[in-house]
Amino acid sequence: MNKDQVKGTAKDIGGKIQEEAGKLVGSSEQQAKGLNKQAEGKLQKGLGDAKEAVKDITKGNRN
Repeated sequence: MNKDQVKGTAKDIGGKIQEEAGKLVGSSEQQAKGLNKQAEGKLQKGLGDAKEAVKDITKGNRN
């Protein structure tokens, strides 16, 4: 697991919390910010996943 995967997952979770908090207080702005943060987190985690896949592939080619 690399830092992009960890940070991306944390952003996604933080965004879910922010979205739910926005729902509780009736703030569509906070809900939107939460959804945006979730999207950023998923993108960052996807980047981390891709980096890990490349690393795994290059490891396999060394043997």
